[in-house]
Amino acid sequence: MSTLTETATFAAGCFWGVQAAFGRVKGVLSTEVGYTGGHTENPGYEEVCTDTTGHAESVSLTFDPSVVSYRDLLEVFWQIHDPTTLNRQGPDVGSQYRSVIFYHSEAQKEQAEASLQEQQQSRFFRYRPIVTAIEPASTFYRAEEYHQHYLAKL
Repeated sequence: MSTLTETATFAAGCFWGVQAAFGRVKGVLSTEVGYTGGHTENPGYEEVCTDTTGHAESVSLTFDPSVVSYRDLLEVFWQIHDPTTLNRQGPDVGSQYRSVIFYHSEAQKEQAEASLQEQQQSRFFRYRPIVTAIEPASTFYRAEEYHQHYLAKL
């Protein structure tokens, strides 16, 4: 394993399931759930749920690119949610549940854009427009401890 790591941040609906999915990927060294992409500093869960902070429930992960590529992580991202529903995943509704790839470098941005185009042309999404945003990563506010690895605690 390499000593170099990278960070990736994704929003794909409720962060509990997203964290669990990425936590199973070989090469993902750590995950944490939180809020990013909005305008409110240090938001809490209750405030984010009001849909007024601009933040999305997100997962930040540290990964070893010698074991798993960013491209592979993008494939996981597309598989674990419906990127064609605006501000919604299943029964969860609001901009905090939107689909976003938050890039940490120009290389990640380019890969995310190429991946989105490939997905849009795929047989799965050819007739349904993908609404996933691709945005620069901003301050990531770690969610409350009870949200971290929530599904593993059940």
